[in-house]
Amino acid sequence: MEAVIEDIGVDAAKTGMLYDPGTIKVVSQFVSKKGFPLVVDPVLASSTGDSLRKNGYLEALRESLIPIATVVTPNAIEASFLSGFKVRNLEEAKRAAKVIASLGPKAVVVKGGHLEETKAIDVLYFNGELILFEGERIPSTTTHGSGCVYSASIAAELAKGRSIEEAVRIAKDFTTRALCYGLPLGAGPGPVNPMVHLFQEAERWQVIRSLREALRILEARPEVANLVPEVQSNLVMATSYARSVEDVAGIPGRIVRLKDGIKASGDPDFGVSKHVARTVLTAMRYDPSVKSGMNIRFSEDILRVCRELGLTESSYDRRLEPESIKRKEGATTQWGAEEAIKKIGRVPDIIYHLGDWGKEPLITVLGKDAKHVAMKVLWIAEGLRSQRRS
Repeated sequence: MEAVIEDIGVDAAKTGMLYDPGTIKVVSQFVSKKGFPLVVDPVLASSTGDSLRKNGYLEALRESLIPIATVVTPNAIEASFLSGFKVRNLEEAKRAAKVIASLGPKAVVVKGGHLEETKAIDVLYFNGELILFEGERIPSTTTHGSGCVYSASIAAELAKGRSIEEAVRIAKDFTTRALCYGLPLGAGPGPVNPMVHLFQEAERWQVIRSLREALRILEARPEVANLVPEVQSNLVMATSYARSVEDVAGIPGRIVRLKDGIKASGDPDFGVSKHVARTVLTAMRYDPSVKSGMNIRFSEDILRVCRELGLTESSYDRRLEPESIKRKEGATTQWGAEEAIKKIGRVPDIIYHLGDWGKEPLITVLGKDAKHVAMKVLWIAEGLRSQRRS
């Protein structure tokens, strides 16, 4: 530890499994002397349930290490040992956070993964206030290392100068993504994938480049204008690790119909599409290879061309949309895509609906990337032009 500080310095640190009381005391004395921010992950058992404690371990944590911590990050099981009572639900987690905070750390985060709650809610107790960080439960068997990634993420953000609340918020999102894309390796619980964030950031440029290439293909062919609906079109593409519309790139202002063809209103960017983006996100849940889509005009002639081209199809009826879905902004396209996919048991090349009161009938063309979708749209446009000539 002295060698590391002398060489590169320490802006923040974290502890994990220290195993025996002697090690805990040495680390505690060292951190107290140096005074850098410390995140304590009070590991008491492995992901397989094996105990990692020796006699006196818990006492050393409570008496030596936790009192000098900046943030302590127990899960519900660890919080039960540290607080002295069973932690099973959100209210008990709040109470445990306050009890553990009384040992001396600046902040305590009781993680919600083991709580008996519908959602994964982490409880932060800091400066006398309780702050909740809510997230979806991730059904996954690749959970190994999730607590280590969480506490390390908090330490990394503290090292950057973030506040404790902001560090926890960022770490929560970072760890959730790592859980979503864990790696099924080995016989036990597979590891989470903390590289996902880096992979996704690297892929964003590839997505923008693919969209630009697809737009060049479409804008060069005037016949594509015959497919643009009244609401205009949008062409979108998601990263492989997309979880929200912010991870899907599209065209700001959409693709508009001109006298002699089409034109994108702006340069591709992320988070600018809602409806087509949500259709693609839904499709990706059923087939991760489908990452792009474009909405076009519906007509019986266009549908006939799609069938002649051998494109697989499915549809949904907007009149059957539940009232709860109608009242939720942006939920229609997700519900409709799910209905259409479930109807045929796979993600088709096109999904269409016949509209409803005040809603234009539309077709959404789906594909593995933006260029793939652009080529399908071009085939449909050429087929429609040939059909009209004959």
